[in-house]
Amino acid sequence: MLNNPAALFPAFFAGLLAIPILLGLARLLSLYTIVNEQEAVVYTFLGKVIGVLDQPGLRFPALHFGPKALLVPLLGTRQPVNMKLRQRYLRNQMVNSEEGTPMSVGVWYEMQVSDPVAYLFNNADPEGSLEANVASATISTLSNLEMDKLLEDRHQLSRKVRATVSPLSEKWGFRLGSVYIRKVAFTDHEMVDNITDKVVKRLVQVTSAMKQDGENRVGLIKSQTAYKVSEQLAQAAATRPAVVGETLNQIAAEDPEVLEALMQVMEAEKLIESDADLDVLPPDARVLVSLSGEGRPAPQRSGRDTSGTSRLARFQIDEGVLP
Repeated sequence: MLNNPAALFPAFFAGLLAIPILLGLARLLSLYTIVNEQEAVVYTFLGKVIGVLDQPGLRFPALHFGPKALLVPLLGTRQPVNMKLRQRYLRNQMVNSEEGTPMSVGVWYEMQVSDPVAYLFNNADPEGSLEANVASATISTLSNLEMDKLLEDRHQLSRKVRATVSPLSEKWGFRLGSVYIRKVAFTDHEMVDNITDKVVKRLVQVTSAMKQDGENRVGLIKSQTAYKVSEQLAQAAATRPAVVGETLNQIAAEDPEVLEALMQVMEAEKLIESDADLDVLPPDARVLVSLSGEGRPAPQRSGRDTSGTSRLARFQIDEGVLP
């Protein structure tokens, strides 16, 4: 019979079917259990907790809790507890500010089971109770606060809410993680429109102030620049007479005749530039000088024809050119 391979197939298939059945019976009788990641298994016997398995892997309850673990399927319970970090977001929590403005608040928080036994037996609905506790703590903490503080001090208010909820959540087997007030909104649409109008007007006012300040700064820069330019020009104008006087002094010291000729030329240029009326006579003419009705000297002829003569400066009379 051993030399007949066909006779071994029934035994092989019977073994394949028997192995899962035997493993299932062993697990049902709590001979072994498999603990998953971030999970805990609570064992009770006759209504009392005999132990908790929270290390992941293949575990043998009889080695941890003794022979009573074999009777757990008959006289006790085996309850797995999820130990993963969970998040919740509570929307539209209604609060009133100090000014009586109705506002809607959104609260986000994290929670994780820290004590599986307390989570199972201290509260029939620990997650619902924790949610209600967070909502009530948020409303009590944020109510009757100033609107500016509600809109700006979210981090401080979030820490205050967490400090209020944490002691009670630990009694229910929860460890409360981060708590953050994510959204603070107005529920009155008319108030939202009024605030929007005020913000727009404020932006227009700030923009106009910035524009006027820029124009004032530009005007100040222009005036300062003009002042500096005029100051430099005044300094240059004040320097010119000193330079000219020093040059004339050098010329007078070296050659007085050149200085005299230069002064006469400058005096003639000034007379020409003044557009004054001039009577020009020949150097050898004999005339009588008198005051006319217009307040200027009128030359008188002495019998000598002076027609067609060129015009000459009247200052020649003072120089002794005319008798």
